[in-house]
Amino acid sequence: MFEKFTEKAINVVTEAQNTAKDEHSTCVMPEHLLLALVKEARGISLKIFKSYNIDFKDLETELLKDAKLETTDLNLPALAFSDSMKVLLRRTLDLAARSGNATVLYEHLFLAVITDKNSNNCKTLERLGFDLQKSKDLLEKLVQRKTKRLYHPEIDDTKEPEINLSKETDSIFDSKESGEVFERAVAKLSASNYEILGTEQIISSILEDKNSDLTKIFAAYGITAENFEEKLANIQSRKSEYEGRQIIFTPNAFRTMSMALQTAKELGSSVVLPEHIVLGLLKTKKGVAYDILKELHINDDDLAHSIIKPIEKQMPETLTILRLAKQEARRLGRSVVGTEMFLLGIIGEATGIGATVLTELEINIKDARDVVEKLIGFGNEYFDKEIVFTKRAKRVLEKAWEFAKKDNKERIESEHMLLAITTEPTSLAMKALEQLGVDAVEIKEGIKKHKC
Repeated sequence: MFEKFTEKAINVVTEAQNTAKDEHSTCVMPEHLLLALVKEARGISLKIFKSYNIDFKDLETELLKDAKLETTDLNLPALAFSDSMKVLLRRTLDLAARSGNATVLYEHLFLAVITDKNSNNCKTLERLGFDLQKSKDLLEKLVQRKTKRLYHPEIDDTKEPEINLSKETDSIFDSKESGEVFERAVAKLSASNYEILGTEQIISSILEDKNSDLTKIFAAYGITAENFEEKLANIQSRKSEYEGRQIIFTPNAFRTMSMALQTAKELGSSVVLPEHIVLGLLKTKKGVAYDILKELHINDDDLAHSIIKPIEKQMPETLTILRLAKQEARRLGRSVVGTEMFLLGIIGEATGIGATVLTELEINIKDARDVVEKLIGFGNEYFDKEIVFTKRAKRVLEKAWEFAKKDNKERIESEHMLLAITTEPTSLAMKALEQLGVDAVEIKEGIKKHKC
């Protein structure tokens, strides 16, 4: 591990060991590392500590008040690192990689310490008036010394594509469950005074299926067909006629269904299920149905988690691929997922046909990561921004959805994702594959062989 540490960083770790020995501790703890950082501080780091009037002696006194450090009377020749210290040191390697540095700097150790929630360091520093967030921001800027590209090369593609939902109505309701939801919603619309289907008819019809797992999840949050209808009765009473499936949605229902379609794809499904519709509603946060859920004191995140948890347990390949793709983006300091992250996700998933084909073409995760890093470089998006897909990545997901439907599969699988990547010849994923010595024809042939 320490071969990646700069001399200055190694000096801090050595000083932490010396401090632990001076305190007669049985092992080296994160608290000792903080004391060593203060003792070894130079330049801007020293100015940070001085600006809060923090010196070694005062900090030592405060830390010893809080820390429960095991001590011994024995003069141990060498002290081992505690488990928490090992975790902290490993984290510095990740911080270095995310900032685009090949080596661990003093500042990475400093960052690791002031963002570590498992020790008393943060509490002690705050009690001494230390501004953790302000110092974190400054240190993050300092370590950005090797940023290759600040922006993702596909960032201009992030504009949302136009969705013609009227053309996709049949696709949205072509699963048995959603088809039944649709028919019940139409019946409710026929008995109302409005001509346009809203979120309230859709959610109301979902709640009518007493035997569905989704209805049981709603019931756990105190939402039933009866109390939903009771709230709805206070809002409206409608009547209109409806013909066929050429339905007109209210603007908020349109947004909900568009989001449901996108959510289904992101959760690896080739059909839109009632669960996706509810998740779409929770994402749009608009409409009569959403207002009723708020009146019933429902927490959006809790309900969404309860709906997604059973889906995650089924371990659909694409859901795993997208989760890994997001992790790869974070590793490079990005909040944007492009096609190249999909490629890394397919390789990382490891069990699907997509990964098998790439393995047979002698592509491994280490080499693929190296190529991707050279293509896009490191970003500096440290904060917990929402992960977004580039427009090209969304097109790949859309194409994968089409391939899955063509294969009559209920789920989007890794081979559909990999095949979809080949439909974007100028994408970063294809550029990475080309640099790895693989072309679209080899990929298509490989997938065809495994599907036969």
